Amino acid sequence: MGILVGMGAQCMCTMGLTPAPLMILPQKKAFGENKPIATIQDNKPMVNIMPFGMCKSLGNPAVKPPVMPQAPCVPNTAAPWMPGSPTVLVGNVPALNNSCKLICNYGGVISIMNPGITKVMVK
Repeated sequence: MGILVGMGAQCMCTMGLTPAPLMILPQKKAFGENKPIATIQDNKPMVNIMPFGMCKSLGNPAVKPPVMPQAPCVPNTAAPWMPGSPTVLVGNVPALNNSCKLICNYGGVISIMNPGITKVMVK
């Protein structure tokens, strides 16, 4: 079981240096603890996923070896969060729980450090 993720969640990328907030737009009209609930489709860079400080991935074309990190850690995500909650749907899209991961095309793995919601458990 995982914890439902909502507005106020904090994420971290394995190739970034600082955590970043997960931004959830309230357009879905689904709330947990009075906060918009995230889905696996909340994966858009600079809309849902904010920068993680500086990037240390050599897969990021802006990072120039041997001095690292020197480029902003702006996520480059195309696929949705995985695996999502198979039992909780928001607008026919699986809800996001705190065990889901998001792959950055530059080689990092983004995870949920703090789900923003503390009392709603999902499978």
